[in-house]
Amino acid sequence: MKVSKRLSTETLYKIFIYVALIGLAVSILVPVAWVFLASIKENEEFYGNPWALPKGFHFQNFVEAFQEARMGDYLLNSVIVTALALVVLLVVALPASYVLARFDFIGRKIIHMFVKAGLFINVSYIVVPIFLMLLDWDNLLRSMNGDAFFLNNRLVLAIVYAATSLPFTIYLLMSYFQTLPSDFEEAAGIDGAGYFRTMISIMIPMALPSIVIVILFNFLAFWNEYIIALTLMPSENKTLTVGLMNLLSAERAAVNYGPMYAGMVIVMLPTLILYIIVQKRLTKGMTVGGVK
Repeated sequence: MKVSKRLSTETLYKIFIYVALIGLAVSILVPVAWVFLASIKENEEFYGNPWALPKGFHFQNFVEAFQEARMGDYLLNSVIVTALALVVLLVVALPASYVLARFDFIGRKIIHMFVKAGLFINVSYIVVPIFLMLLDWDNLLRSMNGDAFFLNNRLVLAIVYAATSLPFTIYLLMSYFQTLPSDFEEAAGIDGAGYFRTMISIMIPMALPSIVIVILFNFLAFWNEYIIALTLMPSENKTLTVGLMNLLSAERAAVNYGPMYAGMVIVMLPTLILYIIVQKRLTKGMTVGGVK
């Protein structure tokens, strides 16, 4: 009797889990699929049944989004800024997290404390001080040689992105480096490898699953970021999310919905492609420890 009750409870629990997961998947997939279908509809089709399939493939929506709304230029800006930010972030975060995780030195606990404190800082609260600081630096440069550098600069925006993501990235990588056994470092030392060679050739390849997670999470954060890009890039040299908001406002006012949804697809597509590419590595990074 107890066994049957236990089996029935486990069965109900499994059914509940499957129903919850299916409901979550439907709630995510249906809106995404609807946006993709809406992006190839003609404007007249939006006044009928919103769930009706498109009558054809109206590719002109993407042409208008790229040409009239300059989504192609904004896409290129986002690609450059995101790639630069990821490179700067990894170049700084990987050595910092490795040293904090594997070595004991004076001031290590203080640095560790500052890294943890940085996790609780909301970037939206400090974007105005960052803007004012960069504006003062630009004013100083103008007074010296007449040229500005820090605002409307994709490299500076990428550095700001990387700097604001350092606490999370260092903390995540440091936690993973701490799980790796010291036998590999000892073997590398016996073979004559120095600290830098050991980190590059042995420890970083072993931490690759965690690095993939860091790249994916930060890519999503940089790609979809809006407030910092809007504040630090006030000229026409905008990123994709800022350009999308301008496109949404313009097309909504003009009652032209096709290019608006085409712009949404342009923003979503790179993230979906990246997730499909790194899906297996992402799952492996969440489940595999350092010892294999």
